[in-house]
Amino acid sequence: MKKVGIIMGSDSDLPIVTKATDILKALEIPFEVHVYSAHRTPVEARDFAVNARANGFGAIIAAAGMAAHLAGAIAANTTLPVIGIPCKSSNLDGIDALLSTVQMPTGIPVATVAINGGANAALLCAQILAVEDKELAAKLDAKRASDAAKVLEKDAAISASFN
Repeated sequence: MKKVGIIMGSDSDLPIVTKATDILKALEIPFEVHVYSAHRTPVEARDFAVNARANGFGAIIAAAGMAAHLAGAIAANTTLPVIGIPCKSSNLDGIDALLSTVQMPTGIPVATVAINGGANAALLCAQILAVEDKELAAKLDAKRASDAAKVLEKDAAISASFN
């Protein structure tokens, strides 16, 4: 199975990245996590992206706040799918990162999840990898069914209390 690369611009993004790693672990998808900055370590970020396919990666998650150029910098250097997680900062509540991540120029796409959307970034990677992996697709189907069952249990409890 292909690995997922997870790059964060700063270790302050780790709580958001952990949401992604928890999902990947549960689905038994191998991954690597690194801290590379589009601005402070551009050579290392570029090298990771350029070599990602050869190093066994199938998709990359890039988490960054504020200017949030990391996902775009990674995407500019690979044709693998890149999923950007705009991270909330203290200044503009993550809107700055969201706009930076989602407004990519034609030819360099970055799929973008919600602000602090680590779990959805991992699930999107899993869905991409599951296109060619029936076992992973079955795990995703089972997760969806389990998630639905949990909602229906909550509905039953609420209905019993109020109806």
